[in-house]
Amino acid sequence: MVGMKKRVGMALSSVLVLSALAGCGTSGDNKAASTSGSAKDEFSFYVTGSVNVKQLWETIIPMFEKKYPNIKVKLVHIDSGAGGQSTYDRIMAAKQAGQKSGNIDLYESSLSDVTKGTKDDLWAKLDPAKIQNLSKVEESNMKNVAYMGIPYRSSAVILAYNSAKVKTPPKTAAEMYDWIRKNPGRFAYNDPSTGGSGDSFVQTAIYNFLPKEAITSQDPAIMSQWDKGFALLKELHPYMYQKGVYPKKNQGTLDLLANGEVDMIPTWSDQAMEQIAKKLLPDTTKLTQIDPSFNGGPTYLMVPKLSEHQDSVNTFLNYVLTPEAQTVVVNQMYGYPGIKWTEMPADMKEKFKDVMGGYRSFNIGDLGKEIQKRWQRDVAGQ
Repeated sequence: MVGMKKRVGMALSSVLVLSALAGCGTSGDNKAASTSGSAKDEFSFYVTGSVNVKQLWETIIPMFEKKYPNIKVKLVHIDSGAGGQSTYDRIMAAKQAGQKSGNIDLYESSLSDVTKGTKDDLWAKLDPAKIQNLSKVEESNMKNVAYMGIPYRSSAVILAYNSAKVKTPPKTAAEMYDWIRKNPGRFAYNDPSTGGSGDSFVQTAIYNFLPKEAITSQDPAIMSQWDKGFALLKELHPYMYQKGVYPKKNQGTLDLLANGEVDMIPTWSDQAMEQIAKKLLPDTTKLTQIDPSFNGGPTYLMVPKLSEHQDSVNTFLNYVLTPEAQTVVVNQMYGYPGIKWTEMPADMKEKFKDVMGGYRSFNIGDLGKEIQKRWQRDVAGQ
């Protein structure tokens, strides 16, 4: 009898110990795996874009996993134009089907998806107390999206010029227009319907005449205020490359600059910096931003509200916002960092000092297409 009681007691003790261990394991799974415990966690990170985006994360993720060995990041890269159901639609469908986030725990995309997902209540609001390096991001950039996404990198339209010919580059939009008039045929911007750099040149010319808040308005009534901007573009038309020839695509103007056919163009910062680094543009090519600046925009990271791995994702996001990770972002993507330039290493600040002026975020929706239509009629077609 005593032996039986002893065996029963030992069995009960074993069950209690196993239950306690199971309880500890469950608790650990719900906490960020950056703790010193042995809890492991894995989350899925979905990105869409060219191969350079995939290569960026294939560099940063191993750096992170080396520092936080208890967290595994499963990268899912979807090629641009791959077709099929978009990642956003998958997250939305999972929510509607009661399947939480559909095993998508972190998503990289544009402002349009941040805005759409905020309306659809898809994103978790990011907490600076849990992601402490959010303090390194410009607060206005976080407030612009109500803390529903992190602008971890950006690109902007800037001026690229041949410093052998242009000794004093323009610092303002007015100085740029004056330079164009004084140097006929030596400036080019691409057809705005074929690339964002030309589109930015046109939108900037129009919206510099409007109140500051106009760049975020999608109200069609604002179209009646475009006349001054279009008058300027029409006036500049004969001073452009070959008296009004507009290359196709962003690369078209870069090719003209590379061949010495023009001395100044608007261009995307990442494209220009990459081609300078790869010697596709002459060594005399310099970059600068004007005031008021051209437009630009960030790429965002969003956390689905129904993700079951938010603590681990927050740990990863905190690492992405370190100077170490942001240096990789700038070097590989040739873009602006997501954190303030003051937070970046001194050598990076020196390297990019000419383009640190920033950019304006235009969010005018379908009005952009209306501008392109009118430009074709009033400017290119004159």
